[in-house]
Amino acid sequence: MFWYHNEVEVLEKKPVLPKQDKPRVLFYGSSSIRLWPQIETDFPEYDIMNQAFGGSTIAACCWFFKRLIPQYQPDAIVFYAGDNDLGDNRHPEEVYLNFINLMALIKEHCGNIPVGFISIKPSFAREYLQTSIHFTNKIISNEIERNYPHCTFINVYDDMLAINKQSHELFTDDGLHMTAAGYILWTKIITDQFLHKFVTTQIPEDTPTTN
Repeated sequence: MFWYHNEVEVLEKKPVLPKQDKPRVLFYGSSSIRLWPQIETDFPEYDIMNQAFGGSTIAACCWFFKRLIPQYQPDAIVFYAGDNDLGDNRHPEEVYLNFINLMALIKEHCGNIPVGFISIKPSFAREYLQTSIHFTNKIISNEIERNYPHCTFINVYDDMLAINKQSHELFTDDGLHMTAAGYILWTKIITDQFLHKFVTTQIPEDTPTTN
């Protein structure tokens, strides 16, 4: 994990500001989150924190979780990672197990707050992994439905795949990172599938989980 340390140390030094009079939503994960250029203004109803770091895997996000997340006392977490895991030749089952570890860390350090897990996106650069991406999304989505009532599987895969068949407008020239159009789409999907639900149906901290 040593290659992440410089960026993680910068994130650790960010000030912990008092909470505003709106829900604090912390975004965490890989460069798809880190490179989001206007993430704070894209979600004006929320106090947005961006603690993502480039190239991260779900395993790396678990490793650095205690250093980067609990001090901000988030009211909800939106998380994206997984395609780097598969790109590093990890099997879908390994990604799934690291997701379980991440959810345990969130519960231990943040309580039963709402969590939005963004599905692994169908990028052109990782098209050779599409079968693994689809399977990973499926097993994590099934796990969320069975055992995590406070977690929402945010499905960006289907809409992005449909647009990919018509154009390359969602991705930059590297075929991996997203354009402004990609982030506009994500803003809508995250708001519709998770944040509006979060605002109206927060789960009490003493709600038990079944896993």
